[in-house]
Amino acid sequence: MNRSFDEKLALFAKLAVHEGLGLARGQELIVAAELIAAPLVRLIAAEAYRAGAKNVEVLWSDPELTLARFREGSDEAIAYAPNWLIDGVARAHRENAARLAISSTDPGLLARVAPDRVATQSKVQGAARKPVSDLVAGSAINWCVIGAASPAWAARVFPDLPTDRALAKLWDAIFLTSRVEEPDPVAAWVAHSESLEARVTTLEAARFDALHFTGPGTDLSVGLVEGHRWAGGRGRAKNGILCSPNIPTEEVFCMPHRLRVDGVVSSTMPLSVRGQMVDGIRVTFKEGQAVEATARQGEATFRKLLATDEHAGRLGEVALVPHSSKVRQAGVLFLNTLYDENAASHIAFGASYGENLSGYAEMSEAQRVARGANDSIVHVDWMIGSDRIDVDGVAKDGARTPLMRAGEWA
Repeated sequence: MNRSFDEKLALFAKLAVHEGLGLARGQELIVAAELIAAPLVRLIAAEAYRAGAKNVEVLWSDPELTLARFREGSDEAIAYAPNWLIDGVARAHRENAARLAISSTDPGLLARVAPDRVATQSKVQGAARKPVSDLVAGSAINWCVIGAASPAWAARVFPDLPTDRALAKLWDAIFLTSRVEEPDPVAAWVAHSESLEARVTTLEAARFDALHFTGPGTDLSVGLVEGHRWAGGRGRAKNGILCSPNIPTEEVFCMPHRLRVDGVVSSTMPLSVRGQMVDGIRVTFKEGQAVEATARQGEATFRKLLATDEHAGRLGEVALVPHSSKVRQAGVLFLNTLYDENAASHIAFGASYGENLSGYAEMSEAQRVARGANDSIVHVDWMIGSDRIDVDGVAKDGARTPLMRAGEWA
């Protein structure tokens, strides 16, 4: 359909509020966004109030302020996180405030900052934000992450284009992958979500003990926790609200057992982590732990990530994505995990998601760990799938079922 940019942006805002968040009448909404996303944020706020929100609170960020901290800040400033602010956000979510994060960050924002300073700030922020991230990871509230194009991000993705054309092209890709280009975006999103949910039902019934990835540079066995639950598409938060945590999404995902990952795996796409680029990753796992990790680019950053805490070098998620996904069809390397993880099967270092383990909410931390869940202040996805990667489901008796061949569902 021949819609104007403003019409598409308004439809995107509606999709985020109604299908992304499933915002309920009387809820508060906390939005985290960069200043550059203000036009979209205003549309989202208006749509949220029309949906009955009692308050929309925006936590603004600015990349120039972020750079100021790293360039001019003392060691004390780098090692500080405003717990008073984060505690307030956690309280709001405990009181049922919904959460919307809008990703616009320049993938190479911190490229010229010393990895040690980035790692220190990331670690203290991660520790301070853990009460919030635990509520999100445990699906205590309805939440969603979307993207909004920015000139700096677009310039990284399309370095050979003028700024205005690069920005327009990135917005086109965002609208395409979010189904905003469809005649009825909401109906298209619901149909897509239902197809993912059907895939989840099939995988749930199979009760695989492990997944086995094979291909160039990869021979990896990922054991799954006993009582695992597959997830994908929409999910019902513990407050009873049906939401789509990621727009876009093309994945179905599960919980690896923190002690049952073995073999070698290589990345198939670059990764933007902590504002720095990492590429050519190769990791060897033994009994769940990354015992050897290298990268062709950004190795120091990658190693700092794995050393964030005691369990950052273990997996918290494994996800399957077909090579023909809508994000892959866009033909864009977004350099943003929200999008790129939906172009390829992937694994994630760090924290597990509670929705992937039956009875998670009722367990103590010790019980979760005993069942194989991983606890960390980080959760970083990196892509290992391509049209050259096969995936088998492995039963407890060793029987194998082809799940993916050449990156497509078998």
